[in-house]
Amino acid sequence: MVLYYLDLAGVAVFAATGVLATRDRNLDFFGVLMVATFTAIGGGTLRDLLLNRHPIFWIVDQGYLLTILAAVVVMVIYLARRPPPGALMLIADAFGLGFFAMSGAKLTLDAGHSSLIVVLMGVMTGVMGGILRDVITARVPLILQKEVYATAAIVGILVYLVLRQFIPGMAAFWAGAFTVIGLRLMAIKWGLNLPAIPTR
Repeated sequence: MVLYYLDLAGVAVFAATGVLATRDRNLDFFGVLMVATFTAIGGGTLRDLLLNRHPIFWIVDQGYLLTILAAVVVMVIYLARRPPPGALMLIADAFGLGFFAMSGAKLTLDAGHSSLIVVLMGVMTGVMGGILRDVITARVPLILQKEVYATAAIVGILVYLVLRQFIPGMAAFWAGAFTVIGLRLMAIKWGLNLPAIPTR
């Protein structure tokens, strides 16, 4: 149940980032809702398809769709009354990345896959919704920008895989999630990035 509610929280957070990404794109409510939906469930949908998990999670439990709708309504009302803080979308995206990367990793691990597949599926779950959001709203996807992004998800998942050998699974899960979120927030604050590959 903890993982389920964490998944719903991730859906709500990513849906909110979808709304924030559309605030200067002059979309109607349906357009905003579509962007938020793709952002919130895009990564998990791709994960379920690749892992052959059927039916897709949001078809089995429509609470995910209701959570998206509620998050969109709340954010639309909020933005109609006051402008968002400057880095709100990036901060919300950091939490969504942490929640989704770890939930994707845990589901993949529970399905009996190897550590490499766990890392790949966790990262994919965490970043794909944001990629869809940024492409649809004509922005450069965060994963392609210089700041640490997918790397934060990889490190957090590796922390989870290592620690679960020594401490209870949920404790390792939270340690991994906070690692992802912490690294991403530090990257936002201090502009941390991996060195670029030099070219002539």
